Amino acid sequence: MKVTTERFKTIALEELANARTQKFLQILPKTLSARRQAAYASFPDPQAAHRYGAAIRADAVARLPELLERFEKNALDNGAKVFWASDAQAANDYIVNLAHAQGVRYVTKGKSMITEELGLNDQLRDSGIIPWETDLGEFIAQLLDRPPFHIVGPAINIPVEQICDIFMQKGVLDAPTLDPVALGLAARLFLRDKFRDLHMGITGVNIAVADTGTVINVENEGNIRFNKSSARTLVCVMSLEKVVPTMADALHMLRVLCRSATGQSAGAYISMDSGPKKSAEIDGPEELHIIVLDNGRSALYADPQTREALRCIRCGACLNACPVYGKVGGYPYGWAYSGPMGQILTPALRGLADSSDLIRACTLCHRCKTICPAGIDHPELLLYYRAKDVQADPLLKGHGAGSAEQLAHRVFALIAGHVLYWRLLTKGVRMITDRFADGPVIHKIARLAPGWFHSRDLPALARKSFHERWREKEHVTDGGAHAKKGSTLD
Repeated sequence: MKVTTERFKTIALEELANARTQKFLQILPKTLSARRQAAYASFPDPQAAHRYGAAIRADAVARLPELLERFEKNALDNGAKVFWASDAQAANDYIVNLAHAQGVRYVTKGKSMITEELGLNDQLRDSGIIPWETDLGEFIAQLLDRPPFHIVGPAINIPVEQICDIFMQKGVLDAPTLDPVALGLAARLFLRDKFRDLHMGITGVNIAVADTGTVINVENEGNIRFNKSSARTLVCVMSLEKVVPTMADALHMLRVLCRSATGQSAGAYISMDSGPKKSAEIDGPEELHIIVLDNGRSALYADPQTREALRCIRCGACLNACPVYGKVGGYPYGWAYSGPMGQILTPALRGLADSSDLIRACTLCHRCKTICPAGIDHPELLLYYRAKDVQADPLLKGHGAGSAEQLAHRVFALIAGHVLYWRLLTKGVRMITDRFADGPVIHKIARLAPGWFHSRDLPALARKSFHERWREKEHVTDGGAHAKKGSTLD
């Protein structure tokens, strides 16, 4: 999948002008948030359950090296094979080489954001192996060659007309239909055929249990269970932070994950695998390979500030609470992870070079922090990233006090601190903008601080200040200033 994080602002503006996206976003976040709230009410003490989930994730991240070693030992004892992948290339190479060694022509995949992060589908195709996404939303997104719109529903925004067209083009559908049930059935029959003689299935991991060496997946469609039970070889890819200490911890995290993601007490299918199938078992893989992926997370862990991002359980609740995501949707984020979740993971895993607009697309309203079942302080992390980004800014770094932007900020601070100077400035700016709106003077002003205006619009000042408008609506009497009866400031 092509990463387009650096085009956040451009794509966001396109989505703001997209009438269908805007109409859809008026419904989706509110609906999912309401379902989450209703599901949390089923806890005897919702706030206590929320705090307990955050405590489990905090403890797991604090003890991460120890828990990963324990998980590996128990997974190996269960008969699984564990591979530590330092980066995406190492993980992709392992999977491709394994597929070639076993003569695999195609693989099926369960819904997995971690394989989106790897760019695994492209690597498989380049190696002559056909990847098939088996989650309905991921399948549609794959056929359309689009990133996920939402972590819970990757193609939830795609209209049925477009799904019908792509299904007809790709041979999934024999005759056109706009019936959603018929479209779902066509995809199901098409994909079901891929499981009949399946050599290799690939899934992600929602939770890994250190004490038992177990990998856990939760879903609603059953495709992950098909991948796990039908394939001769199963590859489970987990990012290293997914581990928790005990099965009791895992069960509680499943409760908050399902409620936060889909508003369910539990997903329709929860699969737990502790090694490949035993000799007396009829279902399950003959080989289980678990890939533990780093891909920048060790560096994340080494910094006490960014370590908190590793608490994330990928529930997507923060997307539904975020006012920015609620306006632009998932495409502008340009990678596997969107919303506040993407804003704290993408810069940490891919660097700040292409994330300048991304880390600034936040109102700091703290709704994401409040709703997060893992207890992440997204706003604090974003402020930390912004500080790091500014420190590396060539406009500031090495230019001392003489840089144009620093000088502009100092002059602005001086003017803003004196009422008379401020009034003179605003009057002058009004005169300039009235006379040269969208003209060369405005462009020259913007060029004084290109880093600032790269991610901000320069709104026009009101023609009259508040005080000027107030004086027009007031009259002065001998006893002082009194508002006219019935006057307004409209």
